[in-house]
Amino acid sequence: MIKRIEDLRIVGISGSLREHSYAYAALEHAMALLTRAGCQVRILDLRKIPLPFCNGDNRELWPAYPGVAEVRGAVSRAHALVLATPEYHGGMSGVLKNALDLLDVEHLEGKVVGAISVLGGPANSNALNDVGRIMRWCHAWVIPQQIAIGRARTAFVNGQIVDEDLRRRFERLADSLIWSATRLGNLDTDVSGTSSSAFVGRTDIQAQPAAG
Repeated sequence: MIKRIEDLRIVGISGSLREHSYAYAALEHAMALLTRAGCQVRILDLRKIPLPFCNGDNRELWPAYPGVAEVRGAVSRAHALVLATPEYHGGMSGVLKNALDLLDVEHLEGKVVGAISVLGGPANSNALNDVGRIMRWCHAWVIPQQIAIGRARTAFVNGQIVDEDLRRRFERLADSLIWSATRLGNLDTDVSGTSSSAFVGRTDIQAQPAAG
């Protein structure tokens, strides 16, 4: 049962293996907001966790790749996920798709998911739709506050988001993820209010709204 924001466990995964990845920078920004709100957060850095190509056998334990058990265990224990992906050829990255393919419904069912995509050109929803479709197929809950960052090279300066409107969108994503994960994870908590920022500020939750 989730009685406090401090009890929320949130895992972040980026679908980019690039060293100076905008997708990873976006994920770090979102996770920093969640940390500031008091959540327990963990980023699974796929650049440091070797994973095999999924062969479609959900019972495969992959003993030669301990990262599979690490990812499955971390996701299973989480209440919510933040998935960030670059858009390649009009869709989500193969890196993130393969990581999700190595998971199954038993790992993802009931998770609350926030989705972020990063593009070199104009923003669109192609990769976000991919993430949302896969998560819904695995019985996860995808929040509507998804973010597509177009022309990523202009959105980040030294790895930091400089656009105030975009920063506010990240704040709304963090608030919504916390509100939704707590609501779905603890039916005994009073969440009748419609404002996520009001929910985050509840005294019994003991946390402050995420700030930019």
